[in-house]
Amino acid sequence: MDITVYRPGELTAADRAAWTALQSKAHLHGMPELANPFLSPEFALAVGACRRGVRIAVVREEGEPVAFFPFQRTATGVGRAVGLGLSDCQGMVHRPGFTWDARELLRACGLAVWEFDHLVEGQAAFEAHAGGSFPSPVMDLEEGYEAYLGLVRARAGGKFVRSTLAKERRLRRATDGEVRFEYDERDPEVLRTLMDWKSAQYRRTGRSDRFARPWITRLVHRLFHTRSASFAGVLSVLYADGKPVAAHFGLRSERVLTCWFPAYDPAYGRFSPGLLLHLHMAEAAAADGIAHLDLGRGQKQYKDSLKTREISVSEGWVTRRHPVALGHRAHRAPVRALRNTVVTRPELFAPADRLLKRIGRVRSRGQVTDTTTKT
Repeated sequence: MDITVYRPGELTAADRAAWTALQSKAHLHGMPELANPFLSPEFALAVGACRRGVRIAVVREEGEPVAFFPFQRTATGVGRAVGLGLSDCQGMVHRPGFTWDARELLRACGLAVWEFDHLVEGQAAFEAHAGGSFPSPVMDLEEGYEAYLGLVRARAGGKFVRSTLAKERRLRRATDGEVRFEYDERDPEVLRTLMDWKSAQYRRTGRSDRFARPWITRLVHRLFHTRSASFAGVLSVLYADGKPVAAHFGLRSERVLTCWFPAYDPAYGRFSPGLLLHLHMAEAAAADGIAHLDLGRGQKQYKDSLKTREISVSEGWVTRRHPVALGHRAHRAPVRALRNTVVTRPELFAPADRLLKRIGRVRSRGQVTDTTTKT
């Protein structure tokens, strides 16, 4: 393989255009999973502007680019998927029929190990090193919104759709009919509101607050302002009585919209504004030519209600014979194994989730007390 590794700023406009073209035609070649916006050059470049160590390996045949492999690396040669822990789709974007040797690729990239947790399907060279595969729910929209609702009604007996739409009617009555939806809101203040809601949700449920990390906040703002024909950061908002009650920020390619950061105002929780928002997003996305909404790995009740099918993503490590690789895997493997055991077994996940929420409530009360004291 003829492999050249670039820093983000070194990638030429021609190479970026070739990368985008591979994604645009992927569904025509039986590889629709490669159209995911997390695999787009815009996402890799945005992460590269916010984090060190982002590199892009370009594989060429007879001088023409045939594959693009974005990754992050440390000075010691530990490699990770771009945005590991944050991105919902990872891997190599390549032309049809292209095959590669994973260890040869790592050697060319100066990596002892490459870690992934949302590897896209169809990457045999990487899948051979996966430690496990997990379902990722999807909302199919290629046949239109009404066809999507038909699939959901057939699977859930129609009760979910009826009850959710009834809640929207109740919300309209409670707000004198002032309910509206914006598919692509451009007000950055509403994005700030969404991030505040999401931070509060993380704290309330005992999870780590992603938006407490400045680089993630910078990344989301950068992606919000990134727009092209093939990629955009999309902020969708449900308004009631003139103010936002639910919002979502995700990434859009030509055919895929990723569900990334959804949140809502708890004061309107009885109306299920998050579910209403997703249905409105599905309707607008279908009209915009989106083939499916990717809800992302992880079993949640709202995802089970909205999905029409599941795709599979994998996690694991590709390693070379190198002491750095051995040390990294020895450090990371037990943590991964414990987390996956808890998440995939309901008898373990339920008590763990309750414990996290109790911790979150205590932490939230402590923050309120601290704020009151300072005031």
